[in-house]
Amino acid sequence: MCMSDSSRPHVLLISTDHWPAHLLGTAGHPTIITPTLDHLAANGVRFANATSECPVCVPARKTLMTGIHPAIHGQKDNAHRPFPQVTTLAQAFRDAGYQAYAVGKLHVENQRNRIGFDDVWVDEEGRAGEGIGQDDYELFLGDQGHPGERFAGGMNNNDYCWRSWHLPEKLHVTNWAASSMSRMIKRRDPEKPGFWYLSFSHPHPPLQPLQAYLDLYRDLDIPEPHVGDWAQLDEQTPTRVQERIYQKTRYSETHTREIRRAFYALCTHIDHQIRVVLGTLRDEGLLNNTIIMFMSDHGDCLGNHQQWAKDQMINDSCNIPLILSGRPIVKRSGHGQVSDRLVGLSDVLPTLCDAAGIPCPDHVSGQSMIGETEREQLHALWGYEAKATRMVRDKRYKLIYFPRGNDFLLFDLQEDPQECVNRAGDPELAQVQHRLTGALIGHLDEAEQAAWLQEGALVGLPAGEAPSPNPNFSFSGQRGMHWPPPSASQTGW
Repeated sequence: MCMSDSSRPHVLLISTDHWPAHLLGTAGHPTIITPTLDHLAANGVRFANATSECPVCVPARKTLMTGIHPAIHGQKDNAHRPFPQVTTLAQAFRDAGYQAYAVGKLHVENQRNRIGFDDVWVDEEGRAGEGIGQDDYELFLGDQGHPGERFAGGMNNNDYCWRSWHLPEKLHVTNWAASSMSRMIKRRDPEKPGFWYLSFSHPHPPLQPLQAYLDLYRDLDIPEPHVGDWAQLDEQTPTRVQERIYQKTRYSETHTREIRRAFYALCTHIDHQIRVVLGTLRDEGLLNNTIIMFMSDHGDCLGNHQQWAKDQMINDSCNIPLILSGRPIVKRSGHGQVSDRLVGLSDVLPTLCDAAGIPCPDHVSGQSMIGETEREQLHALWGYEAKATRMVRDKRYKLIYFPRGNDFLLFDLQEDPQECVNRAGDPELAQVQHRLTGALIGHLDEAEQAAWLQEGALVGLPAGEAPSPNPNFSFSGQRGMHWPPPSASQTGW
């Protein structure tokens, strides 16, 4: 290894789960407390139009790690599917002489698959099976005298009950992730540049923030949800939207406010723990030569438009925070910049390769966010057949298509950033809808075109029976005591 390798830029990629783009102080949110992320944005570029091309955990992370759009790698839901056999983000850096280490949530099948990293300390949120009995965070809890107690507070990975954290502060998974990454950095080979991936599992439920962070928001005003004219559960509400609303619990106004308070608390906790990692880089003399990217796999609707969680094409779900920062970036792209480029998770791999000056794998479908080429449109997707949703957008307008019922939503994001007024069918935007519809059709695969098109026009699928609330006998995948470890067949995703 030549001497110059020690001066090549290090890379710290920070990921979260369920964090929508608007929940940043620097993005103008009136309540959220994110001083660290605001500081990073002031020292780099924030991409305001960043989109998760398939806004649900598994396909989003597959896109992130391969640089391949989900329309190409084929993962359009959260089901179990093998990881593509391609050069991953981590392997691209290792091939260029980097050491590559990860801490946190990978969410791949065979959960001990290192997908190109030298090593991973993994947090899989209690999912046994798929190559794992207990993840590294659960092993840590056991070493600290609390085996199997992650879910002893009774909260759930997939719903929005909340309470304060039930174990000592140092045992919270957010603290574990930050301290583990700090240890990884301290254990580095000093003769090689480092690629480090820190993947926090929050603010994804369970909603169990530390009491200190709940207290930060005790006296602050929490914004109320907004509900568009297309989400009122009336004749204007698309069938698929009705179905999605009925799939989730409908919370009272008071409960919704407290859910948001707990969610914001988890975000601020992450923000503060990022400071610990940045401080470690500074203590080790690495911070001034480190490229830093912060992003999320997707957002969370948090009650807006009567919806919760992800897998929707409204901005609450698919518009993600994405910040590129650090002294090596400022030298190239300036600081305090807000970019309106249309970028996605498939662009992360080529961007970091570009920023670090290493070769980008040939299979990548994304493009560098700091290169000269900008796309005019971006498309996104989720689901198959009757559950499918497809989207295409430019910098001003967004078209969402639901094959079930052949329903459309069209938003003017400049005039209506909260997407409350459906302009589909509005004569004033007829040309816009025609243009975006043509682009959307062009992104459908052969099977979708055969099923949803007639004579070149979208006809979709029958609406079927009107949706209605369904029973939820699994309590949304509730987990219990994990000592002794549960049967893998009973844990699921």
